[in-house]
Amino acid sequence: MPQSTCWQWLSGSGARIAPPAKCSRDVAWPGILGCGSFSIQSSRCNFGGLSTSEQHMSSLPNKTLRFAPPRLAWLGMAVAMLLAGCGHEQVRRVSDSGSNGTVADIATKKERRPGQQAAVIAVRQIGVPYRYGGSTTQGFDCSGLVQYAYAKSGTRIPRTTAQQWQQLNPISKDNLQVGDLLFFNIEGKIAHVGLYLGSRRFVHAPATGREVSIAELDSGFYRQAFVRGGRPD
Repeated sequence: MPQSTCWQWLSGSGARIAPPAKCSRDVAWPGILGCGSFSIQSSRCNFGGLSTSEQHMSSLPNKTLRFAPPRLAWLGMAVAMLLAGCGHEQVRRVSDSGSNGTVADIATKKERRPGQQAAVIAVRQIGVPYRYGGSTTQGFDCSGLVQYAYAKSGTRIPRTTAQQWQQLNPISKDNLQVGDLLFFNIEGKIAHVGLYLGSRRFVHAPATGREVSIAELDSGFYRQAFVRGGRPD
């Protein structure tokens, strides 16, 4: 695909980034959602040539990983393309994170579990503002984001954090898979939930004044507050 066509495709997808430097047959892709390292083999266009520095990640006080614009739209789209097999591109696993439930072998949507599909959908919401009681792309609270992601993947789960905690199958911290819900104890009660992405990271809607973002499960606050996971039937 010519560079100009590639840029038009990206622009049409809502991504506001500089045109890719070149088209390539073999593009290195950093590990995302616990996938390890990949090569995207394509005769068309360099969709995936992002380096760690290009992702413009910055560490917030609670070690939430926030992907700053204008890479925001590109991140969700890139992850979706990766997990969906990039259309006609062949996705080849180079290395694996070794974590349970890795999505490294997922090549097409039909092969993905609902939880893995929900993870892709949730990551696409990065940058959407937190809104108490919100469950749409205009704004999410923590349980609203999780319910929305699962609903879009074709699975119904309860709406509130408490209901999700009570009704979903409990999962220990050692058996987490991509797409599992993560429950956190805030001031003595289960009051926060996120969606596990693999590699000890999760996506969530943190709090008022903030946006949907990725955080590290092993950071100080979340490590102490994490109770267990949950998984729909």
